[in-house]
Amino acid sequence: MTVRTFPYSFFLRGPTQVLPSLDHADVILERRGEENLVLMREERFEATLSGMRLAARSLAILADRHRSLAEKALAEELPWLHWLPESERHSCVRELLADLIASAETGLLLPFARSLASWRSTAEAWSDPQVASELQGPFTGDGPGLPRPGGTAS
Repeated sequence: MTVRTFPYSFFLRGPTQVLPSLDHADVILERRGEENLVLMREERFEATLSGMRLAARSLAILADRHRSLAEKALAEELPWLHWLPESERHSCVRELLADLIASAETGLLLPFARSLASWRSTAEAWSDPQVASELQGPFTGDGPGLPRPGGTAS
């Protein structure tokens, strides 16, 4: 799919100059200091959601019946899964699939995106032996005392 980009202010001054682009492309409206906005026709949006639902459910069925094949498919798409320990890899695949299915069903993709980013950060921590070792403990004490609001130490 083609994407066209316009400054948000251009859209505000003359939406009729931007909206015809939606016939053949999705539109990104760039905003200074804010997240960009995406405009698209409902038909393309619904088609994307339908395709995502089908793909998510198909992957979930595959994972249920052939877990190792599903993990292999995800590992191909997400090569950082290799850095996770075996037990964590199974948890990651299960959680990502569940979030993907829920996201596809509801259209709320941010929970899936957050979960994906979280697992990737976890994998990156495991990829560094020193960081992985430090995060597994043992941990001594409760850490340093911090001053309470108002100035006295706890």
